[in-house]
Amino acid sequence: MKFPSIGLTTRRSGFISAILAGVVFAANTNLYAADCAAGKTLKDGVLTIATGNPAYYPWVMDNDPASGKGFEAAVAYAVAERMGFSNDKVEWTSASFDQAIQPGTKDFDINLQQFSITEERDKVVDFSAPYYLAPMAVLVRKASVDNGATATIDSLKTLKWGVDANTTALKMLQETIKPDSDPLLYDDNVNVTEAMKANQIDAAMFDLPTALYLSAVVLEDGAVLGQFPADRTETPDRFGMLMEEGSELKACVDEAVIGLTEDGTLANIEAEWLQETTGVPLIK
Repeated sequence: MKFPSIGLTTRRSGFISAILAGVVFAANTNLYAADCAAGKTLKDGVLTIATGNPAYYPWVMDNDPASGKGFEAAVAYAVAERMGFSNDKVEWTSASFDQAIQPGTKDFDINLQQFSITEERDKVVDFSAPYYLAPMAVLVRKASVDNGATATIDSLKTLKWGVDANTTALKMLQETIKPDSDPLLYDDNVNVTEAMKANQIDAAMFDLPTALYLSAVVLEDGAVLGQFPADRTETPDRFGMLMEEGSELKACVDEAVIGLTEDGTLANIEAEWLQETTGVPLIK
């Protein structure tokens, strides 16, 4: 039995039309994304992205964000592409953490540097929708484990703590752990780590990927004692891209981040660069 040729032609035409419609839709989406950011960046047609210097693994590989290797470097290029900027239209600059969270004019369009979104900071800078939810973890040296430190609140209370006073770790330490002695306060995480090396403190708190990096690379005898469950911390640290207060780009960046979240791109990037952040026990 033969089928009428007109039916096949019609079906084939319909199939081709559907493909063309999809291509047109994708093109229009990219054009819309590009239109969203048009005239809103520091340099016309270029997206200027900042991060720390140095920038550490697993956030950036070999202190080279332009390589696109490392979690935040990969996220930055994915967001840029979604906003209509090809890789050659992305420029990188550096900014210190403390400098970036201060009010005032910025020399970048967006900044990825593990910025926790907080109400206080949000009063003076803008944040994107979160691109990563980072549980907090406790970093110690192996000597503390040998001396009986465990992943329990009762055990953590007895340790001597150090903390970067500019981060959300201080509030969590005071409200969740409530250590027996006052923590030593430092102006950045580098000094916290140096204090641990010098045996001035027993423990410190970092987001989980950073704690794993410090334990494996920076401290010869470091150990991640445990991580906090989300129900104890209310929500994990939410990392957002930082922008100048009132940035016209915020809506464009938010749309890009949300789109990458919904289509699974961010989850894939996280799996590729942060997959080692499993297996750490929960603190009870």
